Amino acid sequence: MLTIRLSRGGAKKRPFYSVVVADSRNPRDGRFIEHVGFFNPIAKGGEVRLKLNDERLSYWVSTGATLSPRVSTLLEENAAGPEAVAAAKERKKSKLQAKKAAKKAKEAAATTEAE
Repeated sequence: MLTIRLSRGGAKKRPFYSVVVADSRNPRDGRFIEHVGFFNPIAKGGEVRLKLNDERLSYWVSTGATLSPRVSTLLEENAAGPEAVAAAKERKKSKLQAKKAAKKAKEAAATTEAE
């Protein structure tokens, strides 16, 4: 059975993934049939975060290859465009900051109550 999945590369603590078509029985970083793109999760600034060959992906899916869950998420992101991904990251970041601020305020209230 063919699977379209990520194959890890890069240095320690600096991941870089290739999107490959491989037999599902092969190891994650082992033999593959075709390289169809890449994903750089730590891309900053003008670096390209995700590049996929849509033509080849659609060919492999039509021949019966299945997408891994992460690759299907990446395909949705690719279809939405880089602006949508950046906006989602901003929403997530602001939500996390609000959560941290609420936790800090709660701790401050608890310390003033204890005194």
